[in-house]
Amino acid sequence: MSFFRKQATPPDENTAKSSLGLRINVFFFSTFVIFCVIIIRLAVLQFVEGPTLTEVETSRDTKNVPLAAIRGVIRAAGGEELAYSTSVQSLYITLTKEYTAKTTDKATGKTTLTPEAQAKGEELAARLVEDFNKYGDPAGPQLTQEDVIASLDLYFKKYSGFMARRIKAGLTSQEVAYFMEHKNEYPGLEIVEESSRHYDKDTVAVQTIGYIKPFKSSSSLDIYKNIQAAMKKIDADPGLSYKDDEFVGFDGLELQYQRELRGKNGYQVISVNPQNMAEKVEEVVPPVKGNDVWTTINKSIQMKTEQAITDQISWLHTHSVQGKTHPDALTGYAVAMEVDTGNIVAMASMPDYDTNVWTAEKMDTEVWNEIMGNYQNGTITPYSSGMSGHEFGSTVLLGSTIKPLSVLIGLNEGFFTTSTIYQDRGIAYFGKNDNASVRNASGHVYGTMDPARAIEKSSNAFMVDMVGKKLWEKYQSGGIDVWDKYMKEFGLGVSTQSGLPREFLGQINYTDTEAAGSAQAALVYASFGQQGRYTVLQLAQYASTLANEGVRIKPQLVSKITDSEGNTVKEFHREVLDEVTTFDKSFWREIKKGMNSEVSAFSDFPYDFARKTGTSQQTDRTNTNRDNGVFIAFAPRENPKLAVAVVIPEGGFGSNSAAPVARKIFDAYDWEYGLDGIPKKTLKAANSDAAATDGTDAAADTDAADSTN
Repeated sequence: MSFFRKQATPPDENTAKSSLGLRINVFFFSTFVIFCVIIIRLAVLQFVEGPTLTEVETSRDTKNVPLAAIRGVIRAAGGEELAYSTSVQSLYITLTKEYTAKTTDKATGKTTLTPEAQAKGEELAARLVEDFNKYGDPAGPQLTQEDVIASLDLYFKKYSGFMARRIKAGLTSQEVAYFMEHKNEYPGLEIVEESSRHYDKDTVAVQTIGYIKPFKSSSSLDIYKNIQAAMKKIDADPGLSYKDDEFVGFDGLELQYQRELRGKNGYQVISVNPQNMAEKVEEVVPPVKGNDVWTTINKSIQMKTEQAITDQISWLHTHSVQGKTHPDALTGYAVAMEVDTGNIVAMASMPDYDTNVWTAEKMDTEVWNEIMGNYQNGTITPYSSGMSGHEFGSTVLLGSTIKPLSVLIGLNEGFFTTSTIYQDRGIAYFGKNDNASVRNASGHVYGTMDPARAIEKSSNAFMVDMVGKKLWEKYQSGGIDVWDKYMKEFGLGVSTQSGLPREFLGQINYTDTEAAGSAQAALVYASFGQQGRYTVLQLAQYASTLANEGVRIKPQLVSKITDSEGNTVKEFHREVLDEVTTFDKSFWREIKKGMNSEVSAFSDFPYDFARKTGTSQQTDRTNTNRDNGVFIAFAPRENPKLAVAVVIPEGGFGSNSAAPVARKIFDAYDWEYGLDGIPKKTLKAANSDAAATDGTDAAADTDAADSTN
């Protein structure tokens, strides 16, 4: 009999199956639990925390806080620093909520700090003042508790909540060390490296260099209005944003080259909470240093020019000229312009002042009262650099300096030729039935003269009879427009294109025929320099245009711009603005021949040069006639190198007041550059070297002789 027996499962196999099932069950159970946790967490996030998180996410924002760049240097032609910046350490505090908690009175609606916030702010201010007094510079400005509280701006009147507040600039090394060591005791405190602007203590061309003011105080200028508008654009480059307390150019080259000098600000990207308070710094982009501006001003020539004006004013106060002194001559102006390049080597408006007063924390009333009359550039504006007692500005009537151009006009219009002879009787008549007249200065009668001699002797009668009246006869009232066209071709009544801010275009009187009495009278007075007031820079450009025989070139105040590494970014060269081509060569020879006024200050001048003195008369508020000294010149007469214009308001005759200043300017230029192309300082150095060599050789010869004997 056969049968089948069931095989038994081994014990080890049963155990393995049981263990595998358990693991699978645990895995599925764990997965189930994890998914339950995730589902519950998602439900909590969605239904419980969702609204809060949504509000936080919606209100979360970032703000860009500018970090000011180091401003570039303004240099003289030789590289001397006329305006420069140094690094300083400043203390900033970013407010936390404990200092800004506020409460609102329900009855009045007035918002004030809570008592706790008020106490904390006062406590912080007191501690800071105590530390400043302990570790700061005893000779520096001393901050009070009220000053610190004002800087904190707890009511956000000046700054947004996230903006750091500058409490003190120019920390001492002891202050920096102390606050860095105790930083954790002052929440929100930061020590930030900034720049401080300085100006040459020699006060070199200060009104031309200009000055700076805080950005928040500069909104009246168009350049900053445009910047503020650009900053509001959504896609604006954060590096172009300005800080309210950032110093910016407000006048002179500081303003004209603001963008080049400023460089590019860096910035911090700061996250802020719904209350617009800073939470943390997300990103920092460092600033880019500004470029350096190299002026054409030669420091040595500039300082000698300034000193010459100051000395001449003092001389006029103490020395009698034609029987009287000139105590009301208080100001003086001069511009020296290279004829071939247009480079301005000197631009002086005297008296001047120390521009460093603008960089102080605040300007005292006493300081403002001292500088208010002489902080503007009198060579390009009508504002006197230190008003005289009779309120004369810096733009005076041209006087006889117009006569070379007046003769050019007469020649070009065909009123006379270079060989025409005029009989000067000391007086010229005009008007209906010749009922009005003009005399020569001091009643001089010059007799027979050609056009060149009319310029040299400064004959008013010639200009009236041969130019003013003839313009009227040829064009009638249209003669005003003809005269005006000529004036503007030579830069009188139009911009010099120097680029300097606030440049005055001149005061044109000849168009006011009613004030003159008639169109004929206006032309008559204009012909000898009594119908136009222009700036000294315009006079210098006019003199340069005469020297260039009708080519008017742009005055250049900057030769180049370099970056912080010294690489040239941009160069400036001669630039022609206008060119008059209608004048015959013989006309130019005639007027250059006539620019030969007798000037004692140039009696030993080693160069033949062209010049014209002027004495313009203006009536002051007491109805007294005042003589203003005017002088233009260029040297040498042939192949001219330098044109100079000088004005001394209320200084008397130009030959005695303005001309001596011009002589010193020409001498200074000759020393530095050479009116003949050879700097005289190099000749002296060469002579000194030669003398030293001769002395050495002589000594050697003596020694040799001694040894022979």
